[in-house]
Amino acid sequence: MTTIATFEEIKAKQQATWSSGDYGRIAWLTVPIAEMLAAAAELRPGAKVLDVATGTGHVALAAARRFCDVTGIDYVPELVATADRRARAEGLAVDFRVADAEHLPFPDDSFDYALSAIGVMFTADHERAAAELVRVVKPGGRIALASWTPTGFVGQLLKTVGRHAAPPPGALPPTRWGVEHSVRELLGDGVAKVSTATATVTQRFPSPEYFADFFLTYYGPTYKAAERLPEEARPALRDDMIALAAASNRGTDGTVVSDWEYLIAVATVA
Repeated sequence: MTTIATFEEIKAKQQATWSSGDYGRIAWLTVPIAEMLAAAAELRPGAKVLDVATGTGHVALAAARRFCDVTGIDYVPELVATADRRARAEGLAVDFRVADAEHLPFPDDSFDYALSAIGVMFTADHERAAAELVRVVKPGGRIALASWTPTGFVGQLLKTVGRHAAPPPGALPPTRWGVEHSVRELLGDGVAKVSTATATVTQRFPSPEYFADFFLTYYGPTYKAAERLPEEARPALRDDMIALAAASNRGTDGTVVSDWEYLIAVATVA
């Protein structure tokens, strides 16, 4: 009999996942996405902005550079500390806090914008996280999200990992946030309208093998998946990751040039 894990149990496992490896080494791959998201949201200087699941702070820093009043939250303390160091290095005033995207520690209608790039999609309870985004944004304010699509490279990578090391029973697919109709359903009647667009970010690696080893070493989901596997089963995961990188490659010189698709959704709060 399969026991369905609760969202709190799943969240605890997810928090351990994002605390493993070295996400700071992976996070730089999403810098262009943060800039695209900030542009799509059309941030207004002086506006109050919340970056949910900030990670190492890309979106929060992009908003601060646009002269916004920025708060960034994440439930991994080590990532928050990195984000804070980055802000101080640039002389940017950002209020970084350790907090949970599913239980935002702010009153209703606190922000003009709530943003999340490759962040809120990895929450355990999607409906709760979506409701919190709507709750903390003022009527007429905006929610802007960037999420990997299920058919894009990272969506396929997560499926590949799942074939080798299945997620906990009851875990929701993160790439649900990368599908237009799903985002509309999640945000529900709390928003007046939602506009979406797909985009790609180009990634480059020295070789397919280098990509696989880099992600197995530093990216929490692949790192923890390999850790859960018996030692003799780990090469098969690596082989499938190499094959995925090779299949997506448009490079012609032995290096990897791969376009990773994501969805940007911008919603106006009702």
